Amino acid sequence: MRNILLLALSLFLATACTLKPTNKHDVFTERAQLPQEEAPHLRNSLEWWYFTGHLKDKATGETYGVEYVFFHFNPSGKQDYQMVNFALTDPQTKQFRYDYKVERLPKLLPATLPLSLSMKKKDERWTLSGQEGRYHLQARMASHPGVAVNLTTTPAKAILLHGGTGYEKYGPVAQAGYYSYPRLTAAGTIEVNGQAREVEGELWYDRQWNCNSVTTKDLGWDWFSVQLDEPREELMAYQLFNKATGQTVSGGSHFGPQAENTHLAAEDFQLETLDYWTSPATKLRYPSKWRLRVPKQGYDLTIEPIMLDQELTLKLLPGIKMSYWEGMCRVTGTHNGKPVSGNSYVEITNRKEVKLPRPKPIETPAASSIAR
Repeated sequence: MRNILLLALSLFLATACTLKPTNKHDVFTERAQLPQEEAPHLRNSLEWWYFTGHLKDKATGETYGVEYVFFHFNPSGKQDYQMVNFALTDPQTKQFRYDYKVERLPKLLPATLPLSLSMKKKDERWTLSGQEGRYHLQARMASHPGVAVNLTTTPAKAILLHGGTGYEKYGPVAQAGYYSYPRLTAAGTIEVNGQAREVEGELWYDRQWNCNSVTTKDLGWDWFSVQLDEPREELMAYQLFNKATGQTVSGGSHFGPQAENTHLAAEDFQLETLDYWTSPATKLRYPSKWRLRVPKQGYDLTIEPIMLDQELTLKLLPGIKMSYWEGMCRVTGTHNGKPVSGNSYVEITNRKEVKLPRPKPIETPAASSIAR
């Protein structure tokens, strides 16, 4: 799942709480109740509003990658926390910059729409507002002056309810709410080294909640989003693995040109690592090139980072930090034998001392696409 899982547990333990983390306030229904699921869930164990995507400078054609996410979590059921993470990839200069902050909220986050989330770091304020595919994202890095984003989005495609209901079961590990807007048209400006650039592009938006039940140091997570140029189809695939046992849960979704929603079970696709990259900063070894095959949909794709160093290291509390990789990737390959291309974002977590020779799949009839 997303990198915030270890964060939630770390903060809970570091604040000297004596109770175990709880998800007793999480709400599970047979089908996601929209649009209300987009609002914060009261006392939710862990939830997020997550944007990733590729942007293009309208004047020069130069490309950039953006990640922008708000997390909300309440591991004790009593105290709310919030985190914001903002990253910008600049392939032209090979620069990857990010900024983040975690804070304890003075009161519980209310379950209201439209969204109006905000956080302040030093003199900068980060905000997310809107609902149902129409959002305004605004942030300026405090740790890297001259780097900012100001985007508005509109939906270019319908909502994708993962698993068909918007509630996914990840084998025996967890169950969580999960839906996406896999193609949002984005327009606005970014700022790079103090220079404003007018940009346009497409973002992938993930909304997920009820996620604290997979908070353990042994779990790692690989997540892939794919937006194909033609046909205009989307793929989401993930691998959740347990480093201690070698067990894995895999799943995903295929979203057709007319918003046909097909769940991908573990046996419906093959994901093969073709290359690795070792971070010079942390010495962690990450996969850095993949082959993704989805036979029933006719896809044989290669996913490769546009630049290798897109690693983030979050220093959460004294002595507590975590590193993970998340960045913009290119997609090439074939669809029913014909050449295709597109964009991707990939996240790789918990790669410290990972040993995955031939992981044993977890036998479960419902190994679905749980959280990102």
